[in-house]
Amino acid sequence: MLKIFNSFSKKLEEFVPIRHDGKVRMYACGPTVYSYPTIGNWRTYVLSDLFLRVLQIKGYRVDFVMNLTDVGHLTGDNLGNADTGEDRLEKAAAKEKKTAWDIAKFYGDDFMDSFGKLNLIKPRLFSKATDHIKEQIDLVQRIEKAGFAYKITDGIYFDVAEYEKKGNVYGELSNLEEIKPGARVEINSEKRDQRDFALWKFFPAGEKRDMEWDSPWGMGFPGWHIECSAMSMKYLGEQLDVHIGGEDLKSTHHPNEIAQSESVTGKKPFVRYWMHGAFLLVDGGRMGKSLGNAYTLHDIIEKGYSPMALRYYYLSAHYRKKMNFSWEGMEGVSNSYKRLKKEFLALRVEGGQDKNIFGSKVEVELSGREVFFRDEFVSAVEDDLNMSAALAVTRVVLKDEKLNSFEKRRLVENFDKVFGLKLSERDEIPADIPEEVMEMVNKREEMRKTKQWSESDALRKEIEAKGYKVSDFFDGVTVEKV
Repeated sequence: MLKIFNSFSKKLEEFVPIRHDGKVRMYACGPTVYSYPTIGNWRTYVLSDLFLRVLQIKGYRVDFVMNLTDVGHLTGDNLGNADTGEDRLEKAAAKEKKTAWDIAKFYGDDFMDSFGKLNLIKPRLFSKATDHIKEQIDLVQRIEKAGFAYKITDGIYFDVAEYEKKGNVYGELSNLEEIKPGARVEINSEKRDQRDFALWKFFPAGEKRDMEWDSPWGMGFPGWHIECSAMSMKYLGEQLDVHIGGEDLKSTHHPNEIAQSESVTGKKPFVRYWMHGAFLLVDGGRMGKSLGNAYTLHDIIEKGYSPMALRYYYLSAHYRKKMNFSWEGMEGVSNSYKRLKKEFLALRVEGGQDKNIFGSKVEVELSGREVFFRDEFVSAVEDDLNMSAALAVTRVVLKDEKLNSFEKRRLVENFDKVFGLKLSERDEIPADIPEEVMEMVNKREEMRKTKQWSESDALRKEIEAKGYKVSDFFDGVTVEKV
């Protein structure tokens, strides 16, 4: 039984989709493509991927959409008021002397590339806000027609008090103690209620932006919150099974999504399960660009670490718990990942990854010992994605003396369908290995094929004397500098 913590009810709940068609409608808040995502952001995207993979081994068909925010996200969000400040895309464009469109394309393309490096399964659609201006305008008009929107000098705003008058509750999801007038935001005297939020924004007369659109209310651009409601409704319907994001979005962005969505759908619950990933700390403190520690995936790679080692790092802590990152920790985790992969690849047998061992469609007869470990693994991942416990099961499997090598390989290959750690893929031999060393490695492989064991062992020692280490696997070797 799959159980997850629902941020809305603040309880652990059995996961049961809204519909009975075997399909799960899942939406995740993606990046604002004005810069490189931080490793804190990537932790949330890996959470989405892990839940997707768990749903798949449970036999669900998952319709998954992730948005790309390429307009409307203002810098005031850092101060608790997403309706003030500069548009992040426009600000980045001015800084880099490019257009906002260029910024969105560059960082959007980089996100896609990094998505692959972290072995994240792509959603059916990466939905861009700028591709859905019509849908956002249409939704604002529906909200306006329902009586929950009004116009002031700088935009069209959602009327929270009017929403509450109709028997709705605003802010139930929020991780703020209470969403109340003036509690967290800069005062705007034109707002009817300081909790009201922008659906469509205007800009000062004479100001020219790269991104602007005509609307029934005048030239402007969509507010940040409206895009997720408009795009999720278009592609996944008026009710989502699960919505995933970082815990920072619990304060206002997700409560605003709920209010604007349910204001036009007859109070249908917009989302059944809300999942939020916790913050990532750096060296025990806050991560921030001003602090110089807002590390990116590029920083991880430039330091010589595999993206899969970073993914392994995320798995070591529960997604709802704050996680601390340090370069010392990264080194330790990288070594742990390498050991796990080496133990797995050292199993000198072909695996059975194409044979499913999960759910009602088990495609192979398993030994009693395999069934025991499979069930232990499933129990861990069904317990609100307890990946550290699932990793512990994996390590026990590799050391278990009652399992043969084939059984170990088959189990771990299937476990990796959830982990996504590419355990079956041998790392490429680094391009900077000297030609002389590679000639010795290749000669040793020929000796091994002809069972010249003592000669191959002697050659291994010569290679090690030159500062390199050879690791043997059933399908080849790897070489690394020591």
